[in-house]
Amino acid sequence: MQNSSYSALFGALTQERRLDVIANNLANVNTAGFKGDRLAFQDTFRRYAHDLKNPNYSVREQVAWPRSFVLAQPRIAERVIDLTPGPLETTGNPLDLALAGDGFFRLQGPEGEVLSRGGSFLVSPQGFVVDPQGRRLLGEGGPIQIPEGTRSVVITSDGLVNADNAPVDRIAVVRVEDPKVLEKVGTNALRIRPDSGAAPVPAGDTEVIQGAVEKPNVEVVTEMVNMIETMRAYEAYQKIITGTFDQDRKLITEVGAPR
Repeated sequence: MQNSSYSALFGALTQERRLDVIANNLANVNTAGFKGDRLAFQDTFRRYAHDLKNPNYSVREQVAWPRSFVLAQPRIAERVIDLTPGPLETTGNPLDLALAGDGFFRLQGPEGEVLSRGGSFLVSPQGFVVDPQGRRLLGEGGPIQIPEGTRSVVITSDGLVNADNAPVDRIAVVRVEDPKVLEKVGTNALRIRPDSGAAPVPAGDTEVIQGAVEKPNVEVVTEMVNMIETMRAYEAYQKIITGTFDQDRKLITEVGAPR
């Protein structure tokens, strides 16, 4: 099999993976605080044997250094999370919260503590402020709980939660020094990889905006264009595979036939 077949096969598999990423981004265009994924690429190089020749060559040689033949093969380096802030949408709901800055809400759920920009909250039957998945919003004193019978909830820009003008707790807004240590949990939550050794730090410069939510940072038109581009590239790789197969078959049946 020719090298073009392997290159085209890898290219088709790469486009398939890219299509999965695009489909996931489009599926969450209405998920508050969702962060889209992107694929990053890098080149790996495969060298031929004479590229590894000892540089301590003899001065009597006609060619001091052999010509370098390097085959570039692009590979997917990593799937990265795009943490670009999304646009804000005003809802008027006092428990809808958005963040102006690079901070995150701290949430407590079955999977442990996670971070999120999704600010669509509600009050559970036990009085805790939770997200749609049931994770509890954390304050400086633990999970924030609204007293029973509260008629109005006012949250200031520095995260202070007031229930009927009485302070309850302050929302713990944090940020991460190195975004590369984050990984996704579910749709709109993130967590720090346990093996990274990193920890969140207070985000004092991030403001809390009451009555608004952050929409996904995914543009439908852009993702649809990317999907069309991916499908066309996949079809092109398929044609290369088919063409290479036909060449190999012709080589075997015609050139190698007895005469």
